Amino acid sequence: MATTPTTPTTPKKKPAAKKAAPRKTAATAAAADHRTEAKTRFNAALEEARAGAAALKADAGDRAIAMRDQARDRSQDWVAEAKTYGEQAKVKAGDLAVEGKTKASEALASLGKLVSDNAATIDDKFGTQYGDYARKASQGLTDASTKLDSKSVDELGEDAREIVRKSPGLAVGLAAVAGFMIARLFRGGRG
Repeated sequence: MATTPTTPTTPKKKPAAKKAAPRKTAATAAAADHRTEAKTRFNAALEEARAGAAALKADAGDRAIAMRDQARDRSQDWVAEAKTYGEQAKVKAGDLAVEGKTKASEALASLGKLVSDNAATIDDKFGTQYGDYARKASQGLTDASTKLDSKSVDELGEDAREIVRKSPGLAVGLAAVAGFMIARLFRGGRG
């Protein structure tokens, strides 16, 4: 028997199937309609949000203007009140200055009288020379009291400014002594 050589056979290819064009069915048409409607609603929501943001911005601007105007009005009221309080404080300070001047003058006069009353005792214990010093000091205190009484608070203020201009070191020392004396006077008046 004769053998015939066999050749391998290659499988035969099947012809390619034709792709079918997608069919528009009712389901795909409905899905497309839903997408279009969703886009339309989304765009409408965006426009509404933009309009709301613009309205909020305008409202905030109006409120800021109203608050600024209100703050300006209040600040003007506060300035007017501060001026009123300043004037009242000025009057009160003037009254206190006059009262302080009177108390200081009385204190100087009392101290002068005390020194004068004790001059005779100083004569007896230390000699007439020291008694004369006490009398001169008493006279100086009385004169200072009289000068203080005769000047207004404004004149005293000008005198004080002149002293400060001429000798600032002395002015600081006098201010410290005067502050101490005034503190003692007012403390004595309360106790």
